[in-house]
Amino acid sequence: MNTREQKLEAFGKLLDVMDELREKCPWDREQTNESLRANTIEETYELAEAIIKNDNEAIKKELGDLLLHVVFYAKIGEEKGAFDIADVCNALCDKLIFRHPHVFGDAQADSARKVEKSWEQIKLKEKGGNSTILGGVPDSLPSMVKAYRIQDKARNAGFDWNKRQEVWEKVKEEWEELKAEIDESNPDKMEGEFGDLLFSIINAARLYKVNPDNALERTNQKFIYRFNYMEKKAKEQGKTLKNMTLEEMEEIWQEAKRTEK
Repeated sequence: MNTREQKLEAFGKLLDVMDELREKCPWDREQTNESLRANTIEETYELAEAIIKNDNEAIKKELGDLLLHVVFYAKIGEEKGAFDIADVCNALCDKLIFRHPHVFGDAQADSARKVEKSWEQIKLKEKGGNSTILGGVPDSLPSMVKAYRIQDKARNAGFDWNKRQEVWEKVKEEWEELKAEIDESNPDKMEGEFGDLLFSIINAARLYKVNPDNALERTNQKFIYRFNYMEKKAKEQGKTLKNMTLEEMEEIWQEAKRTEK
């Protein structure tokens, strides 16, 4: 691994490269916060995929791509006279120090749970911070991630089940309410009850320390593998999925399951 001096030198080199690109490359010179936004989101998802696959080389690459975006936004901020990369780093350090009084102050916290419990209250005291506990949840988050964050923040404020097993009664209640609306065939109310059911299932996942987004993505990947396997086998038989029976497809599907790692 690199020494601290080598790490600082590498970061300095990145800043120099960014300065050169912004000055001499027509494409880099034209970029704005708005034009970079979509690419930043894409890079974040690519990093998330690399993490799910536990691919260290890919993680390193995608972290670099994201770091480029951080430096790029800071460079644009510097050109506007708003802030530069030092301001970004200093603001982050100040925030981390303020939010960790058990490390940098006299507070006591001997477990991660105690740290989490005081986290939201500390954030409310920050200058320019959130005025409400749920105020820090971005509106633009994907709905599943947002639901998880809302529930987690509520938990840190003390709003949670006394026993995690109790959540299953809520799931059952929401399922029964959904079935009632399905029987009534009211599309709007069905959608609302589907949302309530999904919210309660995400809550159950949280209580059992399962990340619902990661869990769903694992299932997505399983389905993609099995479906691609089924499509490949159909082609080998000179068929398409559309002209196969469900029984034939199910047989190949089960075969695909047996080949999974």
